[in-house]
Amino acid sequence: MKFIEIGVGNTWLIRTETELEDGTEYEEKGIVGPIKLHSIYFRIWINKSVFILDSKDGIKVKKKKRKEYKFIFGISSR
Repeated sequence: MKFIEIGVGNTWLIRTETELEDGTEYEEKGIVGPIKLHSIYFRIWINKSVFILDSKDGIKVKKKKRKEYKFIFGISSR
C-alpha cells in the first residue's frame, strides 16, 4: 500500500510512504507512482490524538504514544 501525503508535520511537505507486505515501510520525497486510487483522507494529529476522515472508512480517532502536530491531505493507493 502507498500513501501519498501533502501537508505539514511530515519529513517533507510532499511525500510517498510505501508499506511492504512484511510490515516494513519506507518514505520518499515527492510523489512516486504508479498510483491506483484506494481512498482519499484528511488526517489531523494533535498531541497524542489522531483524527482521520477517510473516503472509504469514514471518521476514525486513534491514540498514539508520541506527541505530534500534523495536518495532512492524503491518497492511499494499492
